[in-house]
Amino acid sequence: MFRFFRSTENQRLVARLLRESFREHRAGYGAAILSMLVVAGMTAASAWILREITNEFVIDKRIDRVNQIALAVAGIFIVKGIANFVQAYFMSRVGNAIIADRQRKIYDRILAQGIEFYHSTSSSDLITRMTNNAQAARNVLDLIVTSYVRDLVTLVALIGVMVWQQPALSLICFVVGPLAIYGVNRILKRVRKFAAMEFRSVGQIVQVMQETAIGVRVVKSFNLEGLMRKRMYRAVADVEDRANNIAALEAVTSPVMETLAGLAIAGAVMVSGLLVLQGGQMPGNIMAFIAALLLAYEPAKRLARVRIALESGIVGVRMMFQLADEPLTLAEKPDARPLLAGPGEIRFDAVSFAYQNGPPVLEGFDLTLAPGKMTALVGPSGGGKSTILNLIMRMYDPKSGQVLLDGQDISHATLASLREKIAYVSQDTFLFAGTIMHNIRLGREGATDEEVIAAAKAANAHDFIVAQAKGYETDVGENGGLLSGGQRQRISIARAMLRNAEILLLDEATSALDAESEALFRDALQQLTEGRTTIVIAHRLSTVHQADTIVVLEAGKVVESGPHRSLLKQGGLYQKLYEYQLMP
Repeated sequence: MFRFFRSTENQRLVARLLRESFREHRAGYGAAILSMLVVAGMTAASAWILREITNEFVIDKRIDRVNQIALAVAGIFIVKGIANFVQAYFMSRVGNAIIADRQRKIYDRILAQGIEFYHSTSSSDLITRMTNNAQAARNVLDLIVTSYVRDLVTLVALIGVMVWQQPALSLICFVVGPLAIYGVNRILKRVRKFAAMEFRSVGQIVQVMQETAIGVRVVKSFNLEGLMRKRMYRAVADVEDRANNIAALEAVTSPVMETLAGLAIAGAVMVSGLLVLQGGQMPGNIMAFIAALLLAYEPAKRLARVRIALESGIVGVRMMFQLADEPLTLAEKPDARPLLAGPGEIRFDAVSFAYQNGPPVLEGFDLTLAPGKMTALVGPSGGGKSTILNLIMRMYDPKSGQVLLDGQDISHATLASLREKIAYVSQDTFLFAGTIMHNIRLGREGATDEEVIAAAKAANAHDFIVAQAKGYETDVGENGGLLSGGQRQRISIARAMLRNAEILLLDEATSALDAESEALFRDALQQLTEGRTTIVIAHRLSTVHQADTIVVLEAGKVVESGPHRSLLKQGGLYQKLYEYQLMP
């Protein structure tokens, strides 16, 4: 058992887990450990009392001791039962609290990460770590506490009884113990390998299930059920195989321990019987020794197998701490301060940026977005339009240069103060589980029902909402799956309108709207953008005619800039794009 801690990494992981968990739950652990010590003492006492029963009743015929010994026996088992209850109660309470604590900490760390982290980490992996790794942390702590307190102390107490009664026979334990440890150590490396593979296979199950649920329309329309079924069956079979491998390895310890224990007990019974028959020992002493030996078997077996369980659980703990220690891809500076109020001018000053391991998107990029005006960003795909919005929201930091809001470098501002000033509508509309009212109200916490309805009307969403059976209390389904694409988009627009922010970012906000809804939205947009800094990305140029300035981007460079009519007269890229869209 102790060889598990010879690994420096295992020592570090367990020490950290104990340090972070025991401090918060020391009262619960204290009560559980105290109860375990009582259980260990009562187990040893139950073996010891057999000596008194045999010697006093069977040999000496002491009728006067019946009541005393009977009360002692009853007391031992009553106290042991109460202590077992207290131990189980507090271990369960503390264990559940540890799972909840670890899940909160894992989620907080994931939430603190920047967008780049999510691009390089699969959501199925995050879900697996959130659930399985937190459970693994609890399992490891439970094993350590129960093994090193209850089982180890119980075993030591019973060995004490054995040595006190029969020192010579007790040597059997010291012969059997090393043999059992040697047998268990032979299989530990394979357990560690299979446990790591099992965690990865569970992640594959989650991934396939996610893709099936989210992409169900694609799965069914392309007849991909067979392919997805094969992927799921393969992942399930992998988990089953790994679990069977671990179970088989764990099961190997049972016959080893049973054989060694059987030989030890048989030898002890044989020698003890000879000693009694020869009159060299009192029967009560022999009975107490054999009882202690039999009672020591179970805790000894659990201790022999605990390393296997610890090796399996420590894989999950390692993965959990790897996530907790993952450097933040984007973080506030220690001296970050809230942004000061201003008119809303946004300026890119010599900004260079590239996505992870990708080519440069912007190089030495300069652009000023006028405060209180609408600026449209247009141009071919890959020109850097969405990147500009991402940098304004500080989803990423530029590799060099500055993004300034009213002359303040946003990288030195608190993220909360920056994003409070921004309302964002994406072309990839996302709705949260819940009702339509709930989803719109997320734009501004505490908004009244009347304000939510006003925002929905401005986004041309009110009519379709009230046509639903439950109106604003209609459930949208997972990611808005119970609504059409256009309906989801209008709810997203209403959410942004409710936010009433100083800066409005619209990334293909009308891409899912029909022509009539788009025309109504353009009318509402005039009211919404009045006095606000608005940046619009649009491929349908009909949506940007009313912009104060249209910035034409190509390959990360500004190639043209000006109002709609002026750009048409220049006969450049904007005119070509515009005429191309007019072609039948």
